[in-house]
Amino acid sequence: MLVMVEAKPRPLLMSLTVKPHLHHYKNKMGKPTSTNRDWTQIYAIYGMDQWQTLLFLLCHAIFFSILSILLLFYFDPVCKLLETGLLLFTTSTSSTGAARFAAGFTGSVTALSAICLFFAAGDFFYSSVALHHDMAQRMVSYVNDWSSVKLALDIGCGRGILLNAVATQLKKTGSSGRVVGLDRSKRTTLSTLRTANMEGVGEYVTCREGDVRSLPFADNYFDVVVSAVFVHTVGKEYGHRTVEAAAERMRALGELVRVLKPGGIGVVWDIVHVPEYVRRLQELKMEDITVSERVTAFMVSSHIVTFRKPNQPVWRVNEVRLDWRC
Repeated sequence: MLVMVEAKPRPLLMSLTVKPHLHHYKNKMGKPTSTNRDWTQIYAIYGMDQWQTLLFLLCHAIFFSILSILLLFYFDPVCKLLETGLLLFTTSTSSTGAARFAAGFTGSVTALSAICLFFAAGDFFYSSVALHHDMAQRMVSYVNDWSSVKLALDIGCGRGILLNAVATQLKKTGSSGRVVGLDRSKRTTLSTLRTANMEGVGEYVTCREGDVRSLPFADNYFDVVVSAVFVHTVGKEYGHRTVEAAAERMRALGELVRVLKPGGIGVVWDIVHVPEYVRRLQELKMEDITVSERVTAFMVSSHIVTFRKPNQPVWRVNEVRLDWRC
């Protein structure tokens, strides 16, 4: 599939640009900006989503740690026990060496498993708190002029890290706009409103419960639509790698495009499935599609995808609406 740029054919993939991953972002004057927050301050306000996953990882890491320590301290008794078991099945004189090898190998595996699980738990916590906050600041930097934004939408707002980053930009620029946070759970939206008040941006924030696959908003409603590590969870009831799950994610992406105003900006940070998002946005004739450099989050690669909805529809209106919602 080709697009025409200045009357010259060019492959769609060539229209993508890669933005470098920066930990400090620049304002319009080119000076670095900083939120001056460490993870303890972020966690104190937002806590973390999916704490059950962190607890699961930590419990298993502690279990394997204890098991490896026990194998270390009781190495000889374990070897004797294994040697006795081996003698029941073989008369080989090398059973002692085999038993010691088995005990040592088991101890090494359990110790390495514990280290890996502790690392996974630490990465999960970092990605959920500090990195999430860092990426939220980066995402809002993709919109050049927040003062002209009247309505913004955060899909899958969770506890509101990205939502409040958007609201903070609206407040800083003196905008009269508002940002709407959408989440599956009413309980989550109540927590989000609480964090917005703690950040001092409560008057800029409103939350709604809803399904991203059928957004409760009219066409061409928002100036900016953002989403952070959420779209990949859509359709998870079908399994992450199934055709059905992919179709549900594409449906969610189509809804995101549908509610975006012509000329509006979309910013999506997600893991694993970013290439299929890019293909879908190309099919929907979105403009200025960019993909950021790879950032490791939750132990997998992640990217920020940005795009702009065309001011004029490429196809007839009815055809575009049908394609968005398929």
